[in-house]
Amino acid sequence: MQTKVRNLIMVGDRVLIKPSSAPNKTKSGLYLPPGVQEKEKIQSGTIVAVGPGYPIPSDGIDDEWKSQEERLTYMPLQAQEGDTALFVLSEAYEIMYRDEKYYVVAQDDILMLERDNEFFE
Repeated sequence: MQTKVRNLIMVGDRVLIKPSSAPNKTKSGLYLPPGVQEKEKIQSGTIVAVGPGYPIPSDGIDDEWKSQEERLTYMPLQAQEGDTALFVLSEAYEIMYRDEKYYVVAQDDILMLERDNEFFE
């Protein structure tokens, strides 16, 4: 999954989410028609790419001798690659990249994160 989106660079506080596969039947055993899960207001998925974060304003002193990269700082996002996220679907942008569906979501529109610490070890 990571290799497919390696060339994508997220901007600002945006994250790229691969939606989780929807169950095709209910707990009682009824089969659901295609597209039912996509109409839910809250969706879940795995975060596959994360932007640098919120830009922090400079202190007002522009030192010409510093490179542009040194002057630009960000407050990192709470979301990390590999987290499972619950997000508001109406605030997400659906994109297709290499025949896969992804959502671009601002961190403000993520309701909850689940982090598997073993993913990072």
